Amino acid sequence: MNLKLEPGTLDDAAHLAELRALAMRPSLERVGRFDAERARQRLLQNFTAEYTRLIKQDGLLAGFLVLRPQDKDLLLDHFYLHPDFQQRGLGSATMELVLAEADTLGKIIHVGALRDSDANRFYLRHGFVLREVAEFDNYYLRYPQHVPLRGV
Repeated sequence: MNLKLEPGTLDDAAHLAELRALAMRPSLERVGRFDAERARQRLLQNFTAEYTRLIKQDGLLAGFLVLRPQDKDLLLDHFYLHPDFQQRGLGSATMELVLAEADTLGKIIHVGALRDSDANRFYLRHGFVLREVAEFDNYYLRYPQHVPLRGV
């Protein structure tokens, strides 16, 4: 799998908002809350290219994530794969890169997922623990794992 994370730019915002709406549609439709315009605007209203990473497989845009500082921790604010790239192991491979980065920094990662989304199982599989259940979302965190010292 030829996976690369590349920095996002302001020019990516509209395209990524469309990708988010596509990726979220099935989960939001299950709970009767899909609104494509609202899904786009939720990303665009606080889009920050500085924390956005494009997920590319074999040079093709497969998805994106937004990993931003939150107090002393990290917030995985967005993590979406285009439907054509789902169920191929790309999400897990990408998450392993994010987790390795957080472990190296010694940071806790926070993330939220729509309660009826398949993302809940995904986060649990990757070592996140449920912190809070809200009306529409579940909130998780993952503590950093021990990173062995090199050369010892």
